[in-house]
Amino acid sequence: MSYRVCFVCTGNICRSPMAESVFRARTVEAGLDGLVEVDSAGTGGWHEGDGADPRAVSVLEESGYESSHTARQFQPSWFSRIDLVVALDAGHLKALLRLARTPEEAAKVHLLRSYDPAAGDDLDVPDPYYGGMDGFKECLEMVEAASEGLLAAVREQVEVEAV
Repeated sequence: MSYRVCFVCTGNICRSPMAESVFRARTVEAGLDGLVEVDSAGTGGWHEGDGADPRAVSVLEESGYESSHTARQFQPSWFSRIDLVVALDAGHLKALLRLARTPEEAAKVHLLRSYDPAAGDDLDVPDPYYGGMDGFKECLEMVEAASEGLLAAVREQVEVEAV
């Protein structure tokens, strides 16, 4: 049985697809690709069916990441099949906690940058949508920095489930 991780941002066209692509690559590098499923969604459905923002695609591809993606909205029923829901900022965290129907579902929700010890108290990944390419590059750097700690936490859970 796979351990399922879902990254969530606002519209599922910038931050969460970037996090999904980076983390999927990390799980493959770590030899966990058959054990961990990686996905993403948005808190809203404005972009459902759309691809990732072209600037996100460009930054991902420049860095060697896969960039195929179709946006969709996170549904409360998904909590039952997802092991870890990773919010990209405090607003997403609050929205997801409102959708959680039980304390067990709420306990699955965490901020991405909480896995980056260097992040300090600044745990939000800023939305690059209304800015230029620099914002997308900064977003990618933050996602990459947090992915190592997240991978360690997920690997620990996968190993516990395997026992």
